[in-house]
Amino acid sequence: MTPKVPFGGDYNPEQWPEPVWDADDRLFAQASIDTVTLGVFDWSLTQPAPDRYDFTLLDRIVARSTAQGRMICLATGTGAHPAWLARAHPEVTRVDFEGRRHRFGQRHNSCPSSPMFRRLSTELARRVARRYAGNPSVVAWHVGNEYGGACYCELCAAGFRRFLRDRYGTLAALNTAWYTTFWSHTFTDWDEIEPPSALTEHWRGPDHTAFQGITLDYRRFMSEAMLTNFVDEKAAIRESSDLPVTTNFMGMYRPIDYHRWAAHLDFASWDNYPPDDDSPAWMALSHDLMRGLKGGQPFWLMEQTPSTTACRDVNPLKRPGVLRLWSWQAVAHGADAVLFFQLRASRGACEKYHGAVIGHAGRSDTRVFREVVELGAELRRLGGVTLGARTPARVALLFDWDSWWALEISDGPSRLVRYQQVVLAYYQALWSCGVDIDVVPVSADLAGYQVVLAPALHLVKDDLADRLARVALRGGSVLTTFLSGRVDVDGNAFLTDVPGPLAPLTGVRVDEWDARGADVVNPVCLGHDDDRTEVPARLVFELVIPVGAEVVGSYRADFYAGTPAVTRNSYGDGHGWYVGTALDQPGVDWVVRRILDHHGLTGPHPDVPGLERTVRVAPDGTRLLFLLNHGTEPIEIAATVDGVDLLTGARVESGGPVRLDTAGVLVIREDECG
Repeated sequence: MTPKVPFGGDYNPEQWPEPVWDADDRLFAQASIDTVTLGVFDWSLTQPAPDRYDFTLLDRIVARSTAQGRMICLATGTGAHPAWLARAHPEVTRVDFEGRRHRFGQRHNSCPSSPMFRRLSTELARRVARRYAGNPSVVAWHVGNEYGGACYCELCAAGFRRFLRDRYGTLAALNTAWYTTFWSHTFTDWDEIEPPSALTEHWRGPDHTAFQGITLDYRRFMSEAMLTNFVDEKAAIRESSDLPVTTNFMGMYRPIDYHRWAAHLDFASWDNYPPDDDSPAWMALSHDLMRGLKGGQPFWLMEQTPSTTACRDVNPLKRPGVLRLWSWQAVAHGADAVLFFQLRASRGACEKYHGAVIGHAGRSDTRVFREVVELGAELRRLGGVTLGARTPARVALLFDWDSWWALEISDGPSRLVRYQQVVLAYYQALWSCGVDIDVVPVSADLAGYQVVLAPALHLVKDDLADRLARVALRGGSVLTTFLSGRVDVDGNAFLTDVPGPLAPLTGVRVDEWDARGADVVNPVCLGHDDDRTEVPARLVFELVIPVGAEVVGSYRADFYAGTPAVTRNSYGDGHGWYVGTALDQPGVDWVVRRILDHHGLTGPHPDVPGLERTVRVAPDGTRLLFLLNHGTEPIEIAATVDGVDLLTGARVESGGPVRLDTAGVLVIREDECG
């Protein structure tokens, strides 16, 4: 274990002459930079030719970081393959969705099924680990970089067929799963099966497929194929080292099912690049998703920009204080490391304008550098108190890649429904109420939760419906929404009333559904008597028939005006909630707040805009309360605990005033009870 939260980031001194390294060392010391990620894209340097390895430059870089007393997260260098490899073995490059063989270029361009790529990337990982395993500064290994994309070459086609043989065993089982009697698609030989692409089953892009089962399985296969690349390299590392091995995920990234990868990583890590500069709930959801990958184990924030990204059409600047605020938000949600991309700005290529701790001029008097210095000092003072701390959540939100894929490749009812946005709306409602949340896979043990939200649970597999029902039976509340319980593990409709296996829990039946453009609003009246409000709903309007459920909200317009839109069903000692339409955020907030209030889980300051509240419990039992102000104005609230703010040393008294400036942060170590 590291002695404190590692602080630093990606460092690429190979891009700079050695005199610059001296200046960097001085600035790193000033900013309390104690951790560097090295060698992420060094393949062409460490293996400049097929039969030649040269570690001269990397040796100097590693030795220098070691001499400076810095911890090293050392990469295998396989994030992008070298030009000589693509020239010698053209099959190493990918074939895209349109069937075009790519030439050398970019970085996500290695076919995961290529035997040559697998052999050479694994050998490089083996040599890197063997060479540096004895260095005490190396604390972790970093394999690849931001795995993603897809390949549709003949090697992947062959790999897909092997994957299908293992999954289904027989062509008869495969034909049943894929429903191939439709459109005369029955397969009589494994070699007849083609990857689903623009040349086969798709039109208008990867989400428009004639056979959802084929495309769903190809997404599973491609995720597994890239996982095999990671596992290959990890096994090679294990020949020389027992240090933890990771790779940097990308949060809510659709192409790869991170739940299927989680068991193979020693700790999760991810790169936080939110879609805009005002997405605190999006980031919190992503952090909680990463923490949930390994059963609540802390993760590393492997990358974030100190100031601005460079890959988008418009790249907003982090305002003063936001660098600090977002870093502490990561720690509040389980980060045991705070790292940046990048420590020094690249001089050329596509990331030369990407933010960095140190800019091209190497100055120490920039606002960004000063903020990094201040954050580094805070983390140094904090020490190791947060390391290994867990989140004591009693609320779970299910996140499922299979449902994400199956929903968004489905023809109907609406391509405007986006899985991530539906999940985010329900997470936002929890987040704004100051609730600690575990974001977990559908396979997770749900026994410890009082509330489980499963929005857009389109695909239901294994014993999930029974496990959700048991939550309600023992007194908990379960919520699911429109387009849930529609298909099985193969993407085929259940031969029963919607919402399929979730119907007994929810106490409803859905025979029909209406879909409209985003500009069409059907108001929903929620509640009764004094607790009554009207909110907009859009996109999909399911015509819900209660089968024992109580009506909580009703549509106000169209021929189904007055029929249920939101219901609550008594089930055992608890409830199953069903929301049959895409409520706007105030409507989602209203429903979720009623569930939390019922269980006494609503936080103490649910109506304070921009206030984030979360708790971590250290291995020794110490409770740490994090308060963060994402709003545009200062906040003053009443303290709910006695304790000490670890960032300032100030005493906090329960009931007394607590002030949070704009972008303010408090980390309160609560006093021991009794």
